[in-house]
Amino acid sequence: MDDLRAAEPFTTSLRDVVLQRVRSDIVSGHAAPGTMFSVPSLAEELGISTTPVREALLELSHSGLITPVRNRGFRVEETTLEQLHDLFALRELLERHAMTTLAERRLTDAAELHTLADAVADTVAREDGRGYIQADRAFHQALIARAGNPLLTKMAMDLRDGMRLYGLGSAAGRQRQEASIQEHKQLIALAEAGDKDGIASLISRHILDWEPIFTAALNDRLTGPNLRSRRR
Repeated sequence: MDDLRAAEPFTTSLRDVVLQRVRSDIVSGHAAPGTMFSVPSLAEELGISTTPVREALLELSHSGLITPVRNRGFRVEETTLEQLHDLFALRELLERHAMTTLAERRLTDAAELHTLADAVADTVAREDGRGYIQADRAFHQALIARAGNPLLTKMAMDLRDGMRLYGLGSAAGRQRQEASIQEHKQLIALAEAGDKDGIASLISRHILDWEPIFTAALNDRLTGPNLRSRRR
């Protein structure tokens, strides 16, 4: 990653850069469970001071993605199939409510949302998995926020941030990424039209169609030969 020293005075921005980088590595599976993040090592890699790195890792530890380990750093935690299922159930419940609320209010001035949706499409075209995670998150955060309930937005995004996107780069995962491009545009159109039933149905499918992909990939990981050999 490019050296970030030039932005050093903006500690909050640097923290956010680190947070996005580490979170995308974890949820995409690039940083597998058991991976250790060292504050000094990560700060050196990014070319910044340790303060924003420590702040970002502490914030991520509150979501349960990582756990502080004394004198070592922060360890990426494992997730279970039950936890994954629960996250999907709660995400679908909250985001469905947010979308029906948004449709009831009638979305106006959707230019920003279209720009964010186009950014997601660009990452899919470039087959940039990490970029897709960040762009997709930005789109959904902006969309949910339009429902006008900051607490709901925070809860929904916290659930998204705690979900591991295993299988994102699989054939099925890439197909879902492709499908999400048009679905994002449809969500905007349905919100503008005030179609509560249509947007509720679409957001449920938009979320839950990922569940079998993530579940299959996580199940392979939990029962794979590497894990079985470690248990012997």
